[in-house]
Amino acid sequence: MSPSYVLLLAFLIGLFSGLRSLTPSAVTAWAAHLGWLKLERSLGWIGTTPAAVIFTLLALTGACVAMAGAQGIVLGAVIGIAGALVGTFGGYQVRRRLVKPLGTPDFVVAVLEDLLTIGGSLWVVSRF
Repeated sequence: MSPSYVLLLAFLIGLFSGLRSLTPSAVTAWAAHLGWLKLERSLGWIGTTPAAVIFTLLALTGACVAMAGAQGIVLGAVIGIAGALVGTFGGYQVRRRLVKPLGTPDFVVAVLEDLLTIGGSLWVVSRF
């Protein structure tokens, strides 16, 4: 897997974190727990059952994806943070601009965002 592809995946998991902060963290923790992500000892504990259950590692999802793709943890974290910023602010703008013109309640757009986040996060971790 090319380094640029791995870093794109780290960016995307960060972007999904920005959309729904706990969902990608949960998916990453469960992916490690189920053996989908092969993590070295320093981040391997994210795959423990308690970590998967309480979703405490949302800031490290980019680092986990980068590590699983044999890239640097720090660079993965930085790329993941950049994705989270884009997801947070960009996601807000998209939501705001969809609710009014569509004339739908906010929760309809939120459910679509949840589905995008879950599906996108699963797609990212399934690349390994």
